[in-house]
Amino acid sequence: MADRMTIDELKSYLWQSAVLLRTNIDAGAYKQYIFPLMFFKRICDVYDEETEKAIAEYGDDIDLYPEEELHTFIVPKGHHWNDVRQVTEDVGRAIVTAFKEIEKANGEKMTGIFGDGAWTNKNRLPDRLLKDLLEHFSSRSLSLTNCPEDELGNGYEYLIKQFADDSGHTAQEFYTNRTVVHLMTEILQPQSGESVYDPTCGSAGMLISCIAHLKANGQEWRNIQAYGQEINQLTCAIGRMNLFLHGVEDFHIVNDDTLKNPAFIERGQLQQFDIVLANPPYSIKQWDRGAFENDKYGRNFLGTPPQGRADFAFFQHILKSMKPGTGRCAILFPHGILFRGEETDMRKKLVESDLVECVIGIGKNLFFNSPMDACIVICRTNKPIDRRGKVLFINARNEVTRKNAESYLEDTHIEKIASVYHQFKVVDGFSAIADNEAILRNDGKLSIALYVTNAGDGDQEKQSFDDAIAEWMTGYAEMRETYDALCNMLPEESI
Repeated sequence: MADRMTIDELKSYLWQSAVLLRTNIDAGAYKQYIFPLMFFKRICDVYDEETEKAIAEYGDDIDLYPEEELHTFIVPKGHHWNDVRQVTEDVGRAIVTAFKEIEKANGEKMTGIFGDGAWTNKNRLPDRLLKDLLEHFSSRSLSLTNCPEDELGNGYEYLIKQFADDSGHTAQEFYTNRTVVHLMTEILQPQSGESVYDPTCGSAGMLISCIAHLKANGQEWRNIQAYGQEINQLTCAIGRMNLFLHGVEDFHIVNDDTLKNPAFIERGQLQQFDIVLANPPYSIKQWDRGAFENDKYGRNFLGTPPQGRADFAFFQHILKSMKPGTGRCAILFPHGILFRGEETDMRKKLVESDLVECVIGIGKNLFFNSPMDACIVICRTNKPIDRRGKVLFINARNEVTRKNAESYLEDTHIEKIASVYHQFKVVDGFSAIADNEAILRNDGKLSIALYVTNAGDGDQEKQSFDDAIAEWMTGYAEMRETYDALCNMLPEESI
């Protein structure tokens, strides 16, 4: 047991692998190489551990049992970590070959899981550097005994967070503030045996949070059905690795565009789930609005969003993906979704549908890639009778801690917000309940400040300075695009 790593040792061990890359690789590309190597090492160490146990149990009869019964993952002969470690030339080629053979030996769920990093590019990854990486990872065992699933999973999440901090936007695309995810999970209360879906799953943190919730509450978690879709191939692979490293094997993660090609279809309709959690990409412009306008799955039941903002396209996809009786969702959005004028008609229909159960405003800088305030929208297909025709608004903007340039929710913040939600109660200056008729009289606006009155807030809708700047910048960019397009259409002498 001397090799058993503490969580701090594990974090240091993982981060040192990234430090080795610093002189050769941009920080935004660390994930292409560190995650696959870590996963490769884990697979091989667990394979060896399982082999030792099988020998101890079956002795000379071990050859009578197929490998599939003895091992979680198959490692083909000649393509083990130790085989690759012995290679001194063309190390990158040996790594790629091992990855391909392991994927081939383990079936569909492993296809493409190691990504497509440029391992054979010796200008970027010379043999010397790859050997250093292999030797570094070889310094500790990642077996289950030395590094249990939850601990390795936590280390993996730490590495994802470090990449987000170290490399900026490219890494943050698949990292959602984990304390916010815990709040969303605490509100939805996943139950054993339920199906959980994230249509923009990134590194699968939201799916894992649901499983962690069940574990923490002593409930059976192995029978939960996890589904996700992710448009970025590498990020999708990272999400699948993350689930495996957390001990989750019953999952379905697909690499494709959720709006263009939803992956989960049953009898010509969107598959429906008990729980949907999501942090959709903010206000994307490059999407097929024309196809959505005539969507064959009926995802435009509230209307077709403007080309410059696909937020309500994702919103409607999520609503259509909830089961009629048990379906519930928690979606992390920028505050603009609550009041923007161009989405007024869709928002009115949303209120009239009585799907919205709660709107929670959370503190600044919890929404990655933007300083804008974020909100969580909770919807249910079958509200409790006493909540029908009503929406709970919670102003939790002050429930946030900022330390070392990082904003996060503490357990006390999560407990306070979740408690008010579960009790569906009014707390002066913190929460309020409005009926749908009152919301519709406000032109369907779901702005929290319209309903929760704080000192100095009055009852008027207020847009934060950051939101206002972001809205202005978006409008300015759209104006410039239109202006440039018009200039290109005009003869030069008329400009």
